[in-house]
Amino acid sequence: MKIAVIAHDGMKAEMVGFLRENQDKLEGAELVATGTTGSHAEKGGLKVHKFLSGPLGGDAQIATLVAEKKLDLVLFFRDPLGKHAHEPDIQMLMRLCDVHNIPLATNPAGAQLLLDGLHKKHS
Repeated sequence: MKIAVIAHDGMKAEMVGFLRENQDKLEGAELVATGTTGSHAEKGGLKVHKFLSGPLGGDAQIATLVAEKKLDLVLFFRDPLGKHAHEPDIQMLMRLCDVHNIPLATNPAGAQLLLDGLHKKHS
């Protein structure tokens, strides 16, 4: 299983906490991330392949993986109250998840439901 993890600045700590709390369910999964989110995950003790930072093209790099169907799941903890200069890239990524039927969670509750369901399915 290959999972992309992305988080806006105000959600990075929550993403790292979520990943650490669910390490057992992520065992054997390959994590890829935008650069800054990936750096935070590494500092939290997780192994992750980092792409560019989101605003520098990382969202687009992950969107490419979605379009090529090289991802199984995208966890994108969005800050719904913040403004983001790279909003067009974010919208493109989310649209491609819909086009290619790749599961996408944009908040911790949705992400937990997806991981729990996947873990149960593979247990």
